[in-house]
Amino acid sequence: MVEVKLNKPKSSAGVDTSGALKGSSRTEMKSGSDIDVFDITIIGAGPVGLYGMYYAGLRGAKAKVIEGLPSVGGGLAALYPEKLVYDIAGFPQVRAKEYVGMAYRQAAYYQGSYALGQKVRELNRRDDGVIELVTKRGVHYSRTVIIACGMGAFVPRRLDLTNVRELEGKGIYYSIGNFERFKDKRLLIVGGGDSAFDYVMALEPIAKEINLIHRSATFAAHEESVEKVKTSSASLHYPFWEVKEIHGTDWIEAVTAVQTQTGEEKYFEVDACLFNIGFLANLGPIKTWGLEIWRNSIKVDEFMRSNIEGVYAAGDIVTHAGKIKLITTGCGEIAIAVNHAKTYLDPTAKLNPGHSSHLKR
Repeated sequence: MVEVKLNKPKSSAGVDTSGALKGSSRTEMKSGSDIDVFDITIIGAGPVGLYGMYYAGLRGAKAKVIEGLPSVGGGLAALYPEKLVYDIAGFPQVRAKEYVGMAYRQAAYYQGSYALGQKVRELNRRDDGVIELVTKRGVHYSRTVIIACGMGAFVPRRLDLTNVRELEGKGIYYSIGNFERFKDKRLLIVGGGDSAFDYVMALEPIAKEINLIHRSATFAAHEESVEKVKTSSASLHYPFWEVKEIHGTDWIEAVTAVQTQTGEEKYFEVDACLFNIGFLANLGPIKTWGLEIWRNSIKVDEFMRSNIEGVYAAGDIVTHAGKIKLITTGCGEIAIAVNHAKTYLDPTAKLNPGHSSHLKR
């Protein structure tokens, strides 16, 4: 079982701020009555899960995180490492990989255990209240669990066009890891959400030409982002513009777009096409754990409790009456989950620990 033990750093020197922490040490799981039981185990090491690890340490809990990817950061690091993020508290703007690095450094302030490259396949609550989390590499044991794995497994939405799959990675992209590949290139971006507009703003200074097409009359991106792009050198084509045909064999060469209301067509010569039309969330094994699911999300109450005793959830994977899917709100939700898990574990503990500025370290 791959686990990484993190000791409280004496300073920021030497801390991996790239967000690319990888499991390297091997420990054996104990068995029988000698099993190693954690207070709080978090499923998912994205930004929300990392903040949960920090907060669990703040509350004096013995904590572990289990992550299916081989490094921390979740989808933010895996899909959008170079993208600037604008809606995180305390940061007017921050590059995704840099934010993940800071989130990990914060989590590493307290000792914790990281099991990376492991996907939880089963969640079982025993008669004694201990929760078993089963992966291919073994079983993890915990008194409480917080599920914070974003949207679960995800795959990009693909257009139903003949040569889309053949040209993926050959000019067709769904996310970008290296912006320099688009230097002096002609780029077509498809979509109207935050990711599409963030990419336009990030790539405008280096790309030769950017066109954006969108099928709706309105945009899902933040209003400020929309206004910035409208006043940029990028050309916007909306509403009712959709991709009709992709041209190219060994590499994408052009895209034909059509205005579906009028039938007008535009032919874009491009070096690359970036599709930002969403991802299909797949909860995978989570659906078999006995949790109450609504529209591919875990239902929780105001305490972030699921319908299974001792199991909480936070972040994009949850739904509740006031749900808004942001990293900032996800961090607030996992703080609520940790505090209530603490009082579940120890009914004499304070629910509200007070401000961290009042704590002695």
